[in-house]
Amino acid sequence: MRMTLAALLLLAAPAAAQDIEVDVELFLAVDVSRSMTPRELEIQRRGYAEALVSDEVLSAIGKGFLGRIALTYVEWAGPNSQRVVVPWTMIEHPEDAIAVAASITANFEEAMRRTSISGVLDYAAADFAGNGFESWRQVIDVSGDGPNNQGRPVHHARDDAIAAGFVINGLPLMTEEGLGLRWNLDDLDRYYEACVIGGPGAFVVPVRTWEEFPAAVRMKIVQELAGPPLIHRAQFTQAAPAYDCMIGEKIWERFRDVWGGP
Repeated sequence: MRMTLAALLLLAAPAAAQDIEVDVELFLAVDVSRSMTPRELEIQRRGYAEALVSDEVLSAIGKGFLGRIALTYVEWAGPNSQRVVVPWTMIEHPEDAIAVAASITANFEEAMRRTSISGVLDYAAADFAGNGFESWRQVIDVSGDGPNNQGRPVHHARDDAIAAGFVINGLPLMTEEGLGLRWNLDDLDRYYEACVIGGPGAFVVPVRTWEEFPAAVRMKIVQELAGPPLIHRAQFTQAAPAYDCMIGEKIWERFRDVWGGP
């Protein structure tokens, strides 16, 4: 039986690689805006690295239906300032987690200008496509020490990401350290709740001292892997029910003539 040229070419073509199914795809978005000191940048990287190899996180991974997750670790600042430290990688065994942790702490790079939470949300939402993995849960995990002050409004980026099916959780850093104190919000946890996080079971874990950071990161990642509703939402500082999601941009306008800012 003679075959057509098209059929022969189809047989000769390499099979398309199929995405690997995992329990969760986790995008770790870590703030490295200029308000962060070198000490804080190092604490962040070491905290995430230690969390990923902790017994709690490894146990959470192992208890998943498939027993494996995929994650990427990306540092962010301004709208177009995203630095991929760990590309999308599967963690199935402790050795995988150890390798990822080693990559996170291999270098400690300097901070970058400005703070665009909207920029990293848009970047993350696009980054899941074609990452080589598939899952029922796609989570964007954002840490930051201040409000959005550049790029499009953060609540617009948040709403678009939620509409696309992503869950966004937050780790507001309320440590009051570094060069950007004038941009700090006393109720940054409220800002994250009102303007940044969203999706089924979304939550924030505020960090008020750097001593709390390692435990907070472990708890947050475990919750993200386990899924809602294993922990209650964190307690927030008191604030009015409505929140001005453009507060960061307004603070920037107030101080931009004084200093270039984070």
